[in-house]
Amino acid sequence: MSAHIPVMLAEVLEALAPRDGAHYIDGTFGGGGYARAILEAADCRVLGIDRDPDAIARGQALVEHFQGRLTLVQGEFSRMDELAGRPSDGVVLDLGVSSFQFDEAERGFSFRADGPLDMRMAKDGESAADVVNNADEKTLAGIIFRYGEERHARAIARAILAARPLTRTAELAEIVARAQGPAAARFAIHPATRTFQALRIHVNDELGELERGLEAATDILADHGRLAVVSFHSLEDRIVKRFLSERSSAAPRASRHAPDARRAPPPLYRLLTSRPRMPGAAEIDRNPRARSAHLRAAERLRPAA
Repeated sequence: MSAHIPVMLAEVLEALAPRDGAHYIDGTFGGGGYARAILEAADCRVLGIDRDPDAIARGQALVEHFQGRLTLVQGEFSRMDELAGRPSDGVVLDLGVSSFQFDEAERGFSFRADGPLDMRMAKDGESAADVVNNADEKTLAGIIFRYGEERHARAIARAILAARPLTRTAELAEIVARAQGPAAARFAIHPATRTFQALRIHVNDELGELERGLEAATDILADHGRLAVVSFHSLEDRIVKRFLSERSSAAPRASRHAPDARRAPPPLYRLLTSRPRMPGAAEIDRNPRARSAHLRAAERLRPAA
């Protein structure tokens, strides 16, 4: 099993600018890479949140190492305002799936090693097997198209229905590849990549969690607190880009033609990245999983009382 390597770590630390006495939230604790780096950068405290109980269990050694400066809580980062119970000086979100989850075949996230068709981060609720075995063709095709941006979604859905029941990642990957015909062999990525991504996003409601998490971060960030979000595909990045763009725009000028503009709210954020930052070639060489990463960051602004 490979160790989890935090993506764009230097850039995330630059965005957060950790300082002594501050409080930070690592909303996707995973392997603890960001939390460790923040704690090593300043005499501060970190709350680590993760939906996966295995991540919380793995992190206990780090809790002991930092002697009271790191607290871990199992839960969704969309509840960070409730879980933290106090303002935060910075929030980091590393979206998607950790290396540990990808590499553990029994979790069912990857088609590269055969395992049960699961994909649940929190190990409760509907599994990927439940979806592929119970959804009708239209619903299944819609999930694959929307969350995987897969143009062969209808053909894949039909092939899945014809092969049901399915219980293993390897058999699903094979069916998805066959459904796309001989052309699948020429794909730059594995032909099952988009379908597996779509099922994982659906099962874990990842996009809904992200939207709620961005709102929660906005609520809990202190004045001049920093938000750093690392995304790995266009669906996530579009949500983050739109959210920060809409909340960093200055109020429109009032005019006699638009008197309501005077009551427009002030911006909630100052963008720290006008465009997403991406990993350099050296990092991609060290960690190929970083190749699609995008970092967006902003500073929370609170109007004077």
